[in-house]
Amino acid sequence: MVLPQFYIDDIIKKAIEEDINYIDMTSDYLIADDSISKASFVAKDNGIVAGINFAMRVFELLDPNVKTEVLIPDGETVEKGEVIANISGRTRALLKGERTALNIVQHLSGIATETNKCVKLVSGTKASVTDTRKTLPGLRALQKYAVVAGGGKNHRFNLSDGAMIKDNHIDACGSITKAVETLRSKVGHMVKIEVETRNLKEVEEALTAKADIIMLDNMDTATMKKAVEMAGGRALFEASGNITHENIREVAETGVDIISLGALTHSVKCFDISMKIKKSK
Repeated sequence: MVLPQFYIDDIIKKAIEEDINYIDMTSDYLIADDSISKASFVAKDNGIVAGINFAMRVFELLDPNVKTEVLIPDGETVEKGEVIANISGRTRALLKGERTALNIVQHLSGIATETNKCVKLVSGTKASVTDTRKTLPGLRALQKYAVVAGGGKNHRFNLSDGAMIKDNHIDACGSITKAVETLRSKVGHMVKIEVETRNLKEVEEALTAKADIIMLDNMDTATMKKAVEMAGGRALFEASGNITHENIREVAETGVDIISLGALTHSVKCFDISMKIKKSK
């Protein structure tokens, strides 16, 4: 996945403005303007890198003369103690950008690392691991980028990407059948329709209504397996809700096509990375 540079720069600039405001009270008064330093980003755990170029861009926006070198690119495995990237330039710029850059790469690498664990757990099955829309406001594209870096796939980016009829839509509309038929009559030929189901009766109704994708929401694996068997290939199945490292393999083995996990983005642990600075002159 390649995100537009202007989009990334807008996010980074907002983060820098939030952190620096007018001046860096410490660095601007303590460090000479002509001071030059080198720094390294060092992994403090084992995992998958994501967002390192975004982190380096922080320093480039603070000072166009800063030089960066990425040693371990996004999507690659890093081991504890390895240097991920090097930076050299004005000491003030390095110090001002440190926290913002680390926040970005730590968070995204945490997402990529967790995603990769889940992908490995379902390896050998047909199930793909995807994210959801449970993302931090303003950071959705970055978080979904990190999922891809970890070997996962993206669910819809926003409400315009596809039609998903959830439980509240069904209750408000009256039935799955009515909801699907209404949407079919209005959306274009490129739009797929997904229906969230809570039991096998709703699965059967969604199949009869010819939904393209059926979400099995918070169902046990025995029920999921029955749903897949009922369909006979008439629709794709997405498993969602209460999925953990302990049961994700069992879920994948029911025959579902997609396993979506909100936890990949809304509650992931940051990957531990530190910036080590060395003054050169």
